[in-house]
Amino acid sequence: MKLFIDPDSMRALYAASPAWLKALMNAWADGLNFYLYKHLAVKPRVIRRFEPWMPLTFSEGSIGGDMERVSLRDLEAFYGAAPSAPVGTGGEGDLESEPTGSNGIAIAPANTVNHHALLLINPHTSFFFRSELQMVSDEGLDAYGAVTWGQFFVYQGFNDRAGWMHTSSGVDAIDEYLETVVQHGGRYAYRYGAGERPMIASTITVPYKTATGMARKTFTVYRTHHGPIVRKVGDRWVSIRLMQEPLKALIQSYTRTKARDYQAFRRSMELHTNSSNNTIFADAAGDIAYFHANFIPRRDTTFDWTRPVDGSTPGTEWHGVLSVDETPHLLNPASGWLYNSNNWPWSAAGPASPKREDYPRYVETGGESARGRHAIRVLQDCKDFTLDALLGAAFDPYLTWFEKPIPALVAAWDQAAADHPLKAKLAEPIALLRAWDLRWSATSIPTSLAVFWGEALGVGVERATPDQLLQALSEAVDKLNADFGTWKTPWGDINRFQRLTGDIVQPFSDSGPSISVPFTSSRWGSLAAFGARAYPGTKRWYGTSGNSFVAVVEFGDSVRARAVTAGGESGHRDSPHFNDEAGRYAAGDLRTVYFYRSQLIGHTEREYHPGR
Repeated sequence: MKLFIDPDSMRALYAASPAWLKALMNAWADGLNFYLYKHLAVKPRVIRRFEPWMPLTFSEGSIGGDMERVSLRDLEAFYGAAPSAPVGTGGEGDLESEPTGSNGIAIAPANTVNHHALLLINPHTSFFFRSELQMVSDEGLDAYGAVTWGQFFVYQGFNDRAGWMHTSSGVDAIDEYLETVVQHGGRYAYRYGAGERPMIASTITVPYKTATGMARKTFTVYRTHHGPIVRKVGDRWVSIRLMQEPLKALIQSYTRTKARDYQAFRRSMELHTNSSNNTIFADAAGDIAYFHANFIPRRDTTFDWTRPVDGSTPGTEWHGVLSVDETPHLLNPASGWLYNSNNWPWSAAGPASPKREDYPRYVETGGESARGRHAIRVLQDCKDFTLDALLGAAFDPYLTWFEKPIPALVAAWDQAAADHPLKAKLAEPIALLRAWDLRWSATSIPTSLAVFWGEALGVGVERATPDQLLQALSEAVDKLNADFGTWKTPWGDINRFQRLTGDIVQPFSDSGPSISVPFTSSRWGSLAAFGARAYPGTKRWYGTSGNSFVAVVEFGDSVRARAVTAGGESGHRDSPHFNDEAGRYAAGDLRTVYFYRSQLIGHTEREYHPGR
């Protein structure tokens, strides 16, 4: 992290910040330090005193940020003593680890019963990482939504006139440069154009914990004008370039929460610092919009930007960023709806979507997904959306991934010879899958079979032979029999939500209380996502990511919304709000949001005034 974030540089940016932002950063630090002063039992693990420049180190809101793209193994291999490990790549169609990202949907007034714009806010993140809350001030702030730990802005949410939802983007906004390094008199330089430039060297001291206490290690690190050196390929060093505008990013993240219409929101987007996200927008004036990414460097398209480029060639420099109008962007498309599910933008509004051929290849590196196809399925023919209908779409149980694989599996069984060793064993499971409507439910046995089969298949289904399809189903049947006593186990008996402690990394136990969750991983095309698996000592699967916050919002003369958070708002096990939303979460039964103070009458449990 210190390759990108230097405390002294952050202090300088804080000093140069506008007065209004500096006041917010001061208040952020004062509030945290006052809390620690008044709650001596709380023992911080790392930061014992917060300073006002610190919000600049985490200013965009995404869980990982762009710097997580740096391989720690490669970094260790370059600056430490560990050998570099080869990086594996999966083929097209291969199953990946649990997909991350989010769903955002906006519906235009023409497609709604009440002729008001609607918005779905549905981040798919690790649980308990963001709080659901409302922020109100006497200076015009009144925003509700999901807030990432440690930040003072609503990351995905709405105010009384407008709302916004961010989804992880497939944009290529980060580049690596192959640097040709030479050494003169013990000093490093790198070639650029017809000449050379001195390699910038500095030291970084990293504190770390040992069995006997804290220790420190100092590294000499290097950077070119492109960015820090993060690895080595052959005899060439590799630098990485990404968006580093923490002050502008913090300004954008906060000011968009006060934007009350499309024009104001677009002005915040012109700062171009929301580097890793697409954005879905809706407002009370009836506008809906899609912004693709927000930081897209302008590049020479003759280079292959999916691979490291030659850092010595001036032609590989960035030339500013693409404007909003130069990127895939939608405002009030003729379809009356738009969405993003971390897939490409070329299907964002059906026939009214942006056209791929109109943009450089580097604006999008991803493709279509089962979740994207599912979104189109629930949006394209509906003209009478309400809050309830939008909620129904968000929890529609259809699993698009299985549309072709299940018929292929059934055909493999049908075509197998009568004496095939798996013919008799799989007859009953095949009969259930043949009749399955491809919809999840807690009571569904075919859902259990299909998910375990998909997991066992492990390769792109298009490449699987008929025997491989049947063998994977046999393995799924055996696994269900071994773990649950019968392959006829309903999905809800396997797929569970459990919250036993307030730990960041949750423990799981089959003997502890848990509730069934009917929806599946998003990899199978479920819009409502629940990333679950078995853990050491468990047979049941427990979720740790997916639907972390869900809200449906209607923008009219006043704002109406319903929402739910995974588990509950409190991290304290003894609190009544530790797990009080778990049932609603699993059922998709969102509660009414009390946005206005008048709505809180009769629903306020406690008021807290710091310092009183």
